[in-house]
Amino acid sequence: MVVETTRPRELAAWWGEALGWEQVYAADDEVVIIPPWATELSQQLPFHRQPPGLVFVLVEHEKATKNRLHLDLAPHTSDDRDAEIERLLRLGATRADVGQTDDVSWTVLADPDGNEFCVLSSRDR
Repeated sequence: MVVETTRPRELAAWWGEALGWEQVYAADDEVVIIPPWATELSQQLPFHRQPPGLVFVLVEHEKATKNRLHLDLAPHTSDDRDAEIERLLRLGATRADVGQTDDVSWTVLADPDGNEFCVLSSRDR
């Protein structure tokens, strides 16, 4: 998944810390992060079966409207969902209103660039 940003290094570092992912490539105009388990696995798989990652690419324009695609973080039932939301807020996320009602089971946040993402209700699958 590609994320456009005016600050690829900073936003990749933020998402890396938020997700616990590691940086595997960095240039002034592009930074790639992947899950820590993907490094070893990617060496065993053909190119078309590579695990997911996030690529942060440099653009000159700021984000202007609501995302049409966003990440959903789904905490496990053994995790403290509210503590995870507070951790993300301490890292620099902000609460976001995309028109959700008060009775939804997810919380909408935005990363430091304003990209919306959701923290879903806890689940075991």
